[in-house]
Amino acid sequence: MRTLSLLDLGFFIAETQASPKHVGGLLICKRPPKSSATFAKSIYRDFLTHTEVKAPFNRVIHFSLSALPQWKAAKTVDLTQHVFYHQLPAGSNDRAALYQFVADLHAPMLDRSRPLWAIHVIDGLENGRFALYQKMHHAYADGVTMARWTAEGLTSTPDDTTLTPIWTQSHAGHGAHAQKRKQEIFQTLWKELTSNGRRVLGLGRLTAMLALESFTLTKNAIALPFVSSAKTPLTGQVTAGRQFATAAVSMERVNRVRQRTRSTLNHVALTCLDGALRHYLDDQGVHLKRPITIQMPVNLRQEGEKTAGNKIGIIQVELSPPTDDPYVRLRNIGFSLRGVRTLVDRVAPEAIESYTIVSGLVAQIAEVLKLSNTLPPMGNTLVSNVPGPKEHLYIKGALMEEMHPISTLPPSNLLNITLFSYADQLFFGLIATEELPDLQRLSHYVSEAFRELEACVLDTPARP
Repeated sequence: MRTLSLLDLGFFIAETQASPKHVGGLLICKRPPKSSATFAKSIYRDFLTHTEVKAPFNRVIHFSLSALPQWKAAKTVDLTQHVFYHQLPAGSNDRAALYQFVADLHAPMLDRSRPLWAIHVIDGLENGRFALYQKMHHAYADGVTMARWTAEGLTSTPDDTTLTPIWTQSHAGHGAHAQKRKQEIFQTLWKELTSNGRRVLGLGRLTAMLALESFTLTKNAIALPFVSSAKTPLTGQVTAGRQFATAAVSMERVNRVRQRTRSTLNHVALTCLDGALRHYLDDQGVHLKRPITIQMPVNLRQEGEKTAGNKIGIIQVELSPPTDDPYVRLRNIGFSLRGVRTLVDRVAPEAIESYTIVSGLVAQIAEVLKLSNTLPPMGNTLVSNVPGPKEHLYIKGALMEEMHPISTLPPSNLLNITLFSYADQLFFGLIATEELPDLQRLSHYVSEAFRELEACVLDTPARP
């Protein structure tokens, strides 16, 4: 057995039928030239022949009254309970129908009596396309890890028709031999002993930074949690039912804006989201006088580290004060993100992880007590950035045209947005409860906000 980390355990504690804690991905693919209409179904059939299931995809959660929950290897894994085939009917197979179908698949919890993952082959899309929707419990992996595992199972050329399902791959940290496992245990114990000091010192420094910010002695060193207005359509008690939408911008256009303004991809993407969210809230009659506050996951892994599970922290970031100038919005957000970078560089990762657990626990208690409609939320929404493959990938010769992230909803947030860069596109994946009005309109505003930024910085002389 393998004991869960506190962060991974938190996803089980926080999970409810209304707020399941799995992450997902939607891959939209185009059949190879001259392939038959049964191509996608043949992939499904091939999937079922790959019966060697490796960790963590062969593990179930084991709860005990005498010990912390642990991962336990399942005696058998029935692939027919994890791999599914669907044929969308003609007339209900456009993008809107696909997104609704995937939202419905994403809504229910995974069955804890089985390994916590599923893959759906969705056939019959327009113009010779099919899709793969996959989801796995957040305790298995965070979004960065899931994206890496997905890419490792695909090929870089259409000529390589090797099929390597995600559950057949050997993943770092899950398949070690006994001797290696013993070494890892000793290393883990040593890390725990040495990290406690860093955790305490880091928490002290982080507390001091938050105190300075609360007394307005600093500006944007780190945004404070639980200060966002609770009276917006973006926040409240998370309920069952999901809707999904996307937006996309070519990386070529993004890079032109970046070069012109000397900005990062995060700066540009968050500028678009800030403008889109304000436009959306204006439609709902909500006019915020203060900056929108987002929750932003930060990767706490060291460079080159490829462990499974979760190693992230979540901190609060203020976007821009209200402005009609996209360039001013971009610069304001750049200033906020520099404060975040300062925080991450100056505080031990263990301290950020502890802060994430404690603040998340407070928000979760409010959610359990059904107080999220009245108490201030951690932030107005959660926005994460997952880097994807830079080149196009293929599955059995079929080009994967699009790769969309689909995340989970944190307590008190009715919307979660994930940025994902794949090949020559930057994708925005929006997942929300059914209560959020017209999610598709918000995705349209993201594209509109980028066009406004693009026009502002490219159609005028260079600005400082």
